[in-house]
Amino acid sequence: MTEMTQDVSRFDRIIDRYERSEESLLAILQDFQREFHYVPEEGIRRLSEVMWVPASKLYAMGTFYKALSLTPRGRHTIKVCTGTACHLKGAAQILETLERELKLKRNGTTEDGEFTLECVNCVGACAMAPVTIIDEVYHGQTRPSKIMDMVKKQVGG
Repeated sequence: MTEMTQDVSRFDRIIDRYERSEESLLAILQDFQREFHYVPEEGIRRLSEVMWVPASKLYAMGTFYKALSLTPRGRHTIKVCTGTACHLKGAAQILETLERELKLKRNGTTEDGEFTLECVNCVGACAMAPVTIIDEVYHGQTRPSKIMDMVKKQVGG
């Protein structure tokens, strides 16, 4: 079985869990995101084919929804809030520490595909500023000197 055939069967398994309707498209794309850590082009083509929906509509959804990414992302996502309260309490220093220690740039992914680092606008937890979200777990009063310990504890490294 070729890699492409294998991927098609993985896409089909996800698609088959849903009703064949436009209302299912976002949920299917979200499942692609969870499974592959992004929405692969092959998945969009397959979904377009199976659901009779223009690929352009699926690409539009992939670029509109922040939860979806059309480029590969890390197994673990680290989001640093850069809203006003977090910015004033040191978000920039947290970002600099993560960039240096993980050897990546903001809104980038490590070469080994382990981590994606994102700057995000206000996450609505200003009382906890500065806030870092590691794999959807919120950490408040984050300090640059402690951030790598938090990452290692959270992801088991």
